[in-house]
Amino acid sequence: MYVRLLGTAAGGGVPQWNCNCAQCYGLRQGTLRVLPRTQSSVALSADGQCWFLLNASPDIRQQIEAFPPLTPLPGQMRASPIAALFLTDADLDHTLGLLILREGLQHTIYATAAVRQALTEGLALTSALRHYCAVDWREPSTELTPLLYADGSSSGLSYAACVVAGHAPLYLGKESAPQPGDRVGYRFVDEKSGGTLLYFPGLAQLEASVKELLPQCTALLLDGTFWSEHEMEETGTGKKSASQMGHLPVGGPQGSLAQIASLAIKHRIYVHINNTNPMLVEDSAEQGALHEVGVELGQDGREIII
Repeated sequence: MYVRLLGTAAGGGVPQWNCNCAQCYGLRQGTLRVLPRTQSSVALSADGQCWFLLNASPDIRQQIEAFPPLTPLPGQMRASPIAALFLTDADLDHTLGLLILREGLQHTIYATAAVRQALTEGLALTSALRHYCAVDWREPSTELTPLLYADGSSSGLSYAACVVAGHAPLYLGKESAPQPGDRVGYRFVDEKSGGTLLYFPGLAQLEASVKELLPQCTALLLDGTFWSEHEMEETGTGKKSASQMGHLPVGGPQGSLAQIASLAIKHRIYVHINNTNPMLVEDSAEQGALHEVGVELGQDGREIII
């Protein structure tokens, strides 16, 4: 299985256009060793020719152009090697790219009923898309299932969705109660190599359903939004805590790093990293804590084979 990290930042990217937090300011001024990052999205393939996208960020056009295997082959007038898309939630940073991909092709999109409902009622996105392209919406299976192309042929991969705690996107309003399927992660298995990818860019806690998958995986792409619980308030960039925003912090005794530090997983990589997260700084103590236990900080363009 070929995996390409197209974008590794949380909503707004790094630097964020209206932010002067330490990381954004330092990157712009050249005073901190911080790499720019686009918003979170991943591409994967069993053969390196036909690809699946995991989320469609607002930066998807830039990400496609930066990775030639996602562009049309020579001699093709209008075509794409992108076979289908998988959505983990209905958040803007994971779905606005669908509007960028609207031009004239048919798309297969895997999304839970809750995610599709949010996109329909909150953004009218599903209605808008049908005026530009054909969309085959599919409910993702929660059991390991062969992943087929639109013509029914095998992709060489199997997949399963894993429902995790989440909440409706902000654009639905505060009165929208959480419902099952607001957020999922995905497991992908290469049918030849047996390599397994787990993708959880949003995670409020390491639930039992997620923990039982960890020993089986070859690569883990995990929510790295915040380093600490009150990061937004401490940096003067917001009022909500990490928990209130549905994210498990990386640092601290109960953070995700402490929980995955001893796991024998070949690739452990943080993605969906907020611009306020101090582990973005290359010589920081926070990034050093990752390196100490062999965990990676995701970078745009990082490629792995599993």
